[in-house]
Amino acid sequence: MVTDTRLKGHTVNSAGGSSLSGGRLGAVDEAAFSGLAERHGRELHVHCYRMLGSFQDAEDTVQETFLRAWRRRETFEGRSTFRAWLYRIATNACLDLLAARRPEPATDGEVPWLQPYPDQLLDELPADHADEPETAALARETIELAYLVAVQHLAPRPRAVLILRDVLGWPAKDVADLLGDSVNSVNSALQRARAGLREHLPAERQDWTGTDEDTSTRDLVRRYTEASVTTNIDVLAAMLRDDVRCSMPPTPGLYVGRDAVVSDWRESGFEGMKGLRAVPTSVNRQPAVAFYLLQDDTYLPLTIDVLRITGGAIAEITTFHADQFPRLGLPARLTPDAE
Repeated sequence: MVTDTRLKGHTVNSAGGSSLSGGRLGAVDEAAFSGLAERHGRELHVHCYRMLGSFQDAEDTVQETFLRAWRRRETFEGRSTFRAWLYRIATNACLDLLAARRPEPATDGEVPWLQPYPDQLLDELPADHADEPETAALARETIELAYLVAVQHLAPRPRAVLILRDVLGWPAKDVADLLGDSVNSVNSALQRARAGLREHLPAERQDWTGTDEDTSTRDLVRRYTEASVTTNIDVLAAMLRDDVRCSMPPTPGLYVGRDAVVSDWRESGFEGMKGLRAVPTSVNRQPAVAFYLLQDDTYLPLTIDVLRITGGAIAEITTFHADQFPRLGLPARLTPDAE
């Protein structure tokens, strides 16, 4: 149901494509402006997250977007939707942050600043096109960690073009206007970005395309969880693809291939660990398992493994540290008698 909120003569379409009948925001007070802007907060946050790869950086950038929008409200003249205007500001804020903080691109498949995105927050995204399978699949694919990692290898402006054109579906002219470029330049940047994306994504599209969890996937996650809790490396190794990849951002190190991953597990002393407990969950629309370690009669957060599963085997394990547990809505502790 589309509803309208009237703010001092302005009509706001709350379905997402906000339109202001007066064409200007000068008469809107700060509280009303905040309410209008914040209804787009989650989708702007996800947009910034795709651009930056970091949940916290996205959080900061959305707040910067709202601040810039309020300060520049007089520049909004209604030639685009309010939503598109916010996306313009958010994209430029991301580009500014990338220019200031990360002059060096990601290398060797590692993205040290990568952070997970909670599925429960993704559920807050507008559901305008939830009944369109292709749109839903695209939204799922482009939030997976494999996609996020690949995107982080692109230069900032081509990255912005790719996300605006291929994820958000913006026309080339609108992207050109946002970036202050020509349509030809945008189209050229898009082709380069697509080529770069293919270079850094898994070899075949089906390796990273998201699919609804089926019985075999759930069974594999269950077996992975059980073998991890019992630290049975031989059983775990049998679930891995030959070309499995394993990383733990922000800790440096990317292990590629079953032998390299298993060797790292053995050298780290994982096989001898005792007192593990696991909580199955999902992150970035991927299956995940949160692990807790028994310490002083309480299970405390340890790590969370996010899995990419293809062809009935584990293709990638991205492990995050315990500092991500609160953001992901995971318990701060488990009692010994917890199920």
